[in-house]
Amino acid sequence: MSNLWKTKSLSSLLASAEDSEKGLKRTLSAASLVALGIGAIIGAGLFSLTGIAAADNAGPAVVYSFILAALGCAFAGLCYAEFASMIPVAGSAYTYSYATMGEFMAWIIGWDLVLEYALGAATVAASWSQYVAKFMLSFGVTLPVSLLHGPWDVIVDANGVSSTPGILNLPAILIICLLSLLLIKGTKESALINNILVILKVTVVLVFIALGWGFINPANHTPFIPINQGEVLMDQGKMGFFEFFQSDYFGHYGWSGILRGAGVVFFAFIGFDAVSTAAQEAKNPQKGMPIGIIGSLIICTILYVLFSYVLTGLENYVNFKGDASPVTTAFAKTGYTFLNSALTIAIIAGYTSVMLVMLMGQSRVFYSMSVDGLLPKFFSDLHKTSQTPWKTNVAFMIFVSLFAGFVPVSDLGHMVSIGTLFAFSLVCIGVIVMRKTNPDAVRGFRVPFVPLLPILGVIICVALMAGLPKESWERLAIWLAIGLVVYFVYSKKHSKLNNDN
Repeated sequence: MSNLWKTKSLSSLLASAEDSEKGLKRTLSAASLVALGIGAIIGAGLFSLTGIAAADNAGPAVVYSFILAALGCAFAGLCYAEFASMIPVAGSAYTYSYATMGEFMAWIIGWDLVLEYALGAATVAASWSQYVAKFMLSFGVTLPVSLLHGPWDVIVDANGVSSTPGILNLPAILIICLLSLLLIKGTKESALINNILVILKVTVVLVFIALGWGFINPANHTPFIPINQGEVLMDQGKMGFFEFFQSDYFGHYGWSGILRGAGVVFFAFIGFDAVSTAAQEAKNPQKGMPIGIIGSLIICTILYVLFSYVLTGLENYVNFKGDASPVTTAFAKTGYTFLNSALTIAIIAGYTSVMLVMLMGQSRVFYSMSVDGLLPKFFSDLHKTSQTPWKTNVAFMIFVSLFAGFVPVSDLGHMVSIGTLFAFSLVCIGVIVMRKTNPDAVRGFRVPFVPLLPILGVIICVALMAGLPKESWERLAIWLAIGLVVYFVYSKKHSKLNNDN
């Protein structure tokens, strides 16, 4: 009987990372890795979820939500950086879990990462299509509503809720297919396109902050933390904590709103860990990976805090409720409305780079799982010329485009967030385990104050998970149950690690 908890040795992981004619090409510099991280992070979260979290959860204090979410990401990011410098192999948290907690936990985390990357890309693609339609409308080109929504979407028009069903989200399907083909072409080419998109969207984000700052209305930031009536009742001794936690008051403004808002905007930080999936394609992973992970996280956190402060200062947070494009709504207050088209282009660019990195990250995770025998060899076959896992790219092109084109994705953001928080928690635990089991391993970067910082990372991630709606937990449980069936039916029997003996 195979050992579910058998770990993969560090020496075998490092051996698999050595360059060979069959391996992934090392083409990414430290600067490219930072750009890769920024490309994955700045996108749907910044341009959409900021307004949603402000209106529904935290008000102007969404700034604090971003700081709290960033704090959890920072602890996890440090742990990712240590692992990536020590184990420069494609696969991210999946590979790290294999080395620390064994095959079974590695499978769980690899399966869980599908929620982050594949379904995350589908979620972004659906939003991307709406902005493209809006941009084309400014030039007098109207796309049929039926081709912007799937058959199970609830279509909202100017007169309210329409019962007319859509057919499919065609632009979402097309962008997933085009980006998948670009990834098949090669990592270097994909990184070049990503760098261009990153420069474009960061420039416009800076312009939004710079121009919007002078038009901030202090009244929109008063009160900065909106009152939560449930918290008032607790202070008066009229409601207990657990009663409050289970009530509708929880998560709607006040400090609990900041906590839930952090869980919502956490989606905006998803992507920095995607840098670690490209470790086997980094020129100098020992130095480049920590720079790429931590550098991109720091830059994006600063931009997020400034952006959310300006956004909620330009427009009262209550007006963002149900607004699919809060950025253009707020920017209208500046008088620079002629820049709205440029903003829309930046948002489209932001969404595009996020999808590109997510699709790349997912293919690398499945590539690693296939190499280990946990998935069919199909997923690790490399293209003869580009040396990319092209069959995996094709498989996820079909899978993700179907989700983006036909399935309602309004609630997938929470599902993606809870899956990612789960992965981050395991990575933090893994650093503690690896310090005990492999204390003398060469580490290009070391997390300071172990085990304190990793433990804080776990606590914050679990707290953010607790703040998410119970439906997110139910969907996570269902997804993991499906993964267990796949593992015990196929993966356990074909594992190379357990069949080598």
